[in-house]
Amino acid sequence: MFEAIVALCIDLSEGPCRDHLLPGYEGETLAACAASLSARAPDLSVFNGLVAQGPPSCHAVGEALDVTEVAPGVFVHRGAIAEPDAQNRGDVTNLGFVIGKTSVAVVDTGTARWMGEALWRAIRQRTDKPVTHVIITHMHLDHALGGGPFVEAGAEVIGHANLSRALSDRQANYLESLARLVGEGAMLGTRVVAVDIAVEQSAAIDLGGRKLTLRAWPAAHTGSDLTVLDAQTGTLFAGDLVFERHTPALDGRLRGWRAVLGDLQQMDIARVVPGHGGPSLDWPLGGASMARYLEVLESDTRAAIAQGQRLGDAVEEIAQSEAPHWELFEAYNPRNATVAFTELEWE
Repeated sequence: MFEAIVALCIDLSEGPCRDHLLPGYEGETLAACAASLSARAPDLSVFNGLVAQGPPSCHAVGEALDVTEVAPGVFVHRGAIAEPDAQNRGDVTNLGFVIGKTSVAVVDTGTARWMGEALWRAIRQRTDKPVTHVIITHMHLDHALGGGPFVEAGAEVIGHANLSRALSDRQANYLESLARLVGEGAMLGTRVVAVDIAVEQSAAIDLGGRKLTLRAWPAAHTGSDLTVLDAQTGTLFAGDLVFERHTPALDGRLRGWRAVLGDLQQMDIARVVPGHGGPSLDWPLGGASMARYLEVLESDTRAAIAQGQRLGDAVEEIAQSEAPHWELFEAYNPRNATVAFTELEWE
């Protein structure tokens, strides 16, 4: 199998440079791929600010993400439970896709364009059906920055009604931070894609005999959380409303998150794909650790406020009993305690 590639650089003389996938030009043979390029010139204007080393050309198919089929036609890539860095290149988030009779939907696209490209290849290893929808579960850019290849291939982007504003407000700082953590080369070609369909409450898409139901939630993990339910298999993509092993990250409202998680636990479904961990959890048992952590976070915060503790002192104590149960605890729990304290002290 062959695919079209263009080598793009920030600066031709100094770099960095990276080969970028041009989706939709795949061929079983080198000649077939080249013929596809000749018949339809790719639009390189999407790579604004980058310089091509030469014209697009065809090469053997590159790196694909490893995926697990957690239910028939439902595939998940499990990201590392780690902070983004140069070694993992930002591959720290669960991504997925669902294959219907006529088309494919992608759920979350990762930290950088290279992840979207590698997810595209994983899909193409399993089906040649078009990718018609990209669903972004929330505003955090480790879930939202790999969508470029899918949009270039014609997919529509779907997200919570609050997603566009949230991405716009944060993209510059996030992109700068990721370039520093992951490396400028790994982030080449990465961009925030526009949301085509904003979900206020709920929506549905049809992949051909396979319906996905999308639900927008009140402020919880963030203010832009969206879930995706595949009714055919009882599989819910929860985004970061559910964590496993990775310490949860509170960037919304603690009481809202506890309420939403309670609603999720009442759903009659078989499994949940969490934003981190998994790659899938039996449900509702798989949400027990999350529910316990959020309960302890709230109860400890309320106790600290009642005792008149100052924020700086309280953060050192809140939810410390949960430390043995989670990874990256010191990176995330102090932030969670700060957000929780700020929320609850003004009740």
